[in-house]
Amino acid sequence: MCSLENEFSIHKSQQLNASIDAGQFSGSTEFILINDHRTNKYRHRQQQVIVNDKNENFCHNYVRKIFRKKILHKRLPILQWLPKYNRDDAIGDLIAGITVGLTVVSQGLAYSNVAGLPTQFGLYGSFMGCFVYVLLGTCKDSTVGSTAVASLLTYQVAKGVWEKAVLLTFLTGLIEIFMAIFRLGFLVDFVSGPVSAGFTSAVALIVCTSQVKNILGVQSEGSSFLQRWISMLKDIKSVRVNDAVLGICCVTILLGMRILGKLQIGPKVQDEQNWKQKCINKTLWFIGVTRNATLVITCTVITMYLELQGKHYFKLTGNVPEGLPSIALPPFSIASHPPNDTYSIPSEVGDENFLDMVESLGYGLIIVPVIAMLENISACKAFAKGKAIDATQELFAIGVANVANSLFQGYRANSGLARSAVNNASGVRTPLANLYIGLMVMLALVYLAKYFYYIPLSLLGAIIISAVIFQVQYNAIKPMWRSKRSDLLLSFLAFIACLVMPLEIGILVAIGVNLLFILYHSAKPKITLETMMQTLDGLKFLKITPDRCLIFPSAEFVRNLILKSGCQTSLPVVIDCTYIYGSDYTAAKVISSIVDDFKRRQHKIVFFNLKPSVAHIFEGLNTRLILCYDVDSLTYELKNPNSYHSNDHIVYEDNNSNNTMINTIPLNKK
Repeated sequence: MCSLENEFSIHKSQQLNASIDAGQFSGSTEFILINDHRTNKYRHRQQQVIVNDKNENFCHNYVRKIFRKKILHKRLPILQWLPKYNRDDAIGDLIAGITVGLTVVSQGLAYSNVAGLPTQFGLYGSFMGCFVYVLLGTCKDSTVGSTAVASLLTYQVAKGVWEKAVLLTFLTGLIEIFMAIFRLGFLVDFVSGPVSAGFTSAVALIVCTSQVKNILGVQSEGSSFLQRWISMLKDIKSVRVNDAVLGICCVTILLGMRILGKLQIGPKVQDEQNWKQKCINKTLWFIGVTRNATLVITCTVITMYLELQGKHYFKLTGNVPEGLPSIALPPFSIASHPPNDTYSIPSEVGDENFLDMVESLGYGLIIVPVIAMLENISACKAFAKGKAIDATQELFAIGVANVANSLFQGYRANSGLARSAVNNASGVRTPLANLYIGLMVMLALVYLAKYFYYIPLSLLGAIIISAVIFQVQYNAIKPMWRSKRSDLLLSFLAFIACLVMPLEIGILVAIGVNLLFILYHSAKPKITLETMMQTLDGLKFLKITPDRCLIFPSAEFVRNLILKSGCQTSLPVVIDCTYIYGSDYTAAKVISSIVDDFKRRQHKIVFFNLKPSVAHIFEGLNTRLILCYDVDSLTYELKNPNSYHSNDHIVYEDNNSNNTMINTIPLNKK
């Protein structure tokens, strides 16, 4: 309880509570005592001296700041863990790298189909990012590669044109680097948890829908969830029975292997298990983790045998170029080429220059970095174990990784939560595991590319469906319903918008509605109305306490409340400004009109504990305020009703002396 309540007993006015709607709100009455209330003239002179001193040595201090050991370790995280690297770390990283590498190769082949690109592009974007993350990454569990979200956004923005997909990777990588330099990581805060849950669930369903065509062997066109299903239903007569049977069986097997990998024999505590139980549990876990690679190898061998026998039962991936891609700048123009039904390019692509390509990418240049940042930070937070996450460094690392990917014709790569979970479960020790993951992808491109021809497309579709179906966040519905039902409405809105509209438009709509909710709540602050009386002198006044900063959305609401309450009582009005930590020009105009209105009615209004920074904003409009910062000065003002009539002064209370004293500071004299 603050000193203001220690000196005055609180009597809540029944009349005010009955007549004023805001009287039902409650808030804290604690305040912070501020001791430094020097004049603006003195403060400005002192600040100018400090600024001049800083400007003289700016370059010298800036260079020293950049090359400090602390900064280098922060921006090159490898310098922190590499000197401490030991044999146990090397073994753990090697095992984790090989295990995750098998997953990355199979998922890279599959996710390229989601992006509407030839198969090899999924692997082109899965090795350079890993190498970069070894140097710049901060999370040992995070891996950089193709993800469902990145692949779907790439398809939505680039429309299956590989030149645009590579340019999108390059430009969004540069944007992320600039965002990191200017510390714009806070933008991810505008995507709330409910919106993220709805968006992620919609992406999971859209990705599953995009792969149904591979399992059934039907045509699927359109950029939204509904358009794809309508297209597939129209072509339902073209279902390939062999592909459908293989795809359904593969989904069932993958889900069964996933469950098998979570089984444990014997006690749940590992230390209490004997060596046989540990061996069985490790084997089951390894089967579950490598289920994608195991099924790909098995089905490829069977398909290869059938093809050599002249039995063409399944629709295959097709030729994949052998070897690593050549390093080159991303394409800044497009030469015309014909349509490609295999990769859902419905019409011929004409000649486009750089500006045409950027214009066609549109909102994707904004949406893709923000959603990528959200996905990357989510993966890091999932395994942070209470440690702080350097969002700026993660944003910089992913940005550089995608620029590097674009130089090798790779498309967009993010940190995937599923792969990071496998990495964590495999016993990863440092980010060096990404080195082995990248090497596994490179070896696959060099030595295994010719065998990728025999991979059935229905198998790749089954891998994606079994992976993303668990990203539908139905578990969040019940907690949101119990916690705050309006958040559940936001989640459903994001979910429906992303299904009905193109993905980038849907997420923009969801974020926009979320911001409207925030603005609405900021425009309706909670305000406490209380009548207070001093126990000794019997002084009474009306105390009004806003619970947040006074800015333009809430200014008119607060003005109406203060004027209404002031007209209904003859008591002095005291505004407890403890929680008004910020303001703006609109609010300053409102405060000025309130003060003028009270002055015309000869009605005293006092601002208690108004922070000097906020008072400076009000002072810019020559607003004449009475400011008090302790109970003694407030009592003095209440006992002297005529002290208000100073037309050219703002009143401050001096706390630097033991005796209460009122100083008047002319506003017009600088």
